[in-house]
Amino acid sequence: MESVVNGCIKKKIINFSPGPAKIPEEVLEIAQKELVDFQGHGLSVMEMSHRSKEFESIIFGAEKTVRELLDVPANYKVLFMQGGGAGQFSAVPLNLMRTGTADYLVSGSWSQAAAKEAKKYGTVHLVAPTPEKFGSVPDESEWKFSDNSSYFYHCGNETVHGVELPTTFTSVPGHLPIVADISSSLMSRKFDVSKYGMVFGGAQKNVGCAGVVLGIIREDLFGHARKECPSVLDYKLLDAHTSLYNTPPCFNVYVMGLVLNWIKKHGGLDAMDEMSQRKSSLIYSVIDKSNGFYYNPVDKRYRSRMNVPFRVGGVNGDEELEKRFLQEAGKLHMVQLKGHRSVGGMRASLYNAVTVEETQVLADFMQDFYDRNRV
Repeated sequence: MESVVNGCIKKKIINFSPGPAKIPEEVLEIAQKELVDFQGHGLSVMEMSHRSKEFESIIFGAEKTVRELLDVPANYKVLFMQGGGAGQFSAVPLNLMRTGTADYLVSGSWSQAAAKEAKKYGTVHLVAPTPEKFGSVPDESEWKFSDNSSYFYHCGNETVHGVELPTTFTSVPGHLPIVADISSSLMSRKFDVSKYGMVFGGAQKNVGCAGVVLGIIREDLFGHARKECPSVLDYKLLDAHTSLYNTPPCFNVYVMGLVLNWIKKHGGLDAMDEMSQRKSSLIYSVIDKSNGFYYNPVDKRYRSRMNVPFRVGGVNGDEELEKRFLQEAGKLHMVQLKGHRSVGGMRASLYNAVTVEETQVLADFMQDFYDRNRV
């Protein structure tokens, strides 16, 4: 893929990074244009007061678009927080573990890390045994919930292991607030916010750059933070100050707002979902038709639309083939395809900003590589 810049042919990088991930070029161009002069105000977003009317228009505008895209009910608050998704691993139990116990489903490394962190603040009850190898989820009919749980926590999409859960559940007790880390699937499809007590997601996958977390929380869950909960993690305090209790990551919120507007402009969440299905199907189709040359370790019922891990050369991968795969992909300007260090292999992350055309380039390369290297 090529573009012309100042009369010169420029090779365009195709970025399959799991995060920080690709940001729409249209958004980057706007941010570049406004970097030193935001909408004629004569200063950058990075240097304006977070108490100014100009920045308030940015953060309140971003909240308005979040509510529109996800049809957020009026009794839910939208917060822009710091600390990344990992910060919420602590913030959730510090704010919500009223009974001293919470239920967790461990389906990959991020929910496992969240459960480990929550154990610092109370009892963590696993609703299902942790699998020896991540790639599937015990059937929901087998989940067992504790009697005095404060909430049920899960990760909607496991970035490392490529496991994506449904957005609705049948076995979770009706009184139990559902808390979901949706960092890797946020703004990729619609879901019924009213079925959750809280959802949160780091921006650096689908909605911007690293440094800000979007949280959507039902208002009746506010006001129960432990006394040792730091003020900057206290949901009620953050809401009372409209996410401006302390200086927020202003530029990151600004970029998120631009990305949200881009999503809205390009068809909203229905369009994002449709493209996600098309992109992931392109890659899974090559894998499934390769007679085991490519191997995806995830139960087909839980295959992620966002993150597709796979080995090259069989179930355990062939070190030489995988090295060559990355080298050849790099020559075609495809980057960030190496799998997470904990699992190895490859991983293609297909977030909103990755186009169907770019995904087709990867699918065509995978097919060609298979044709040239199959035994």
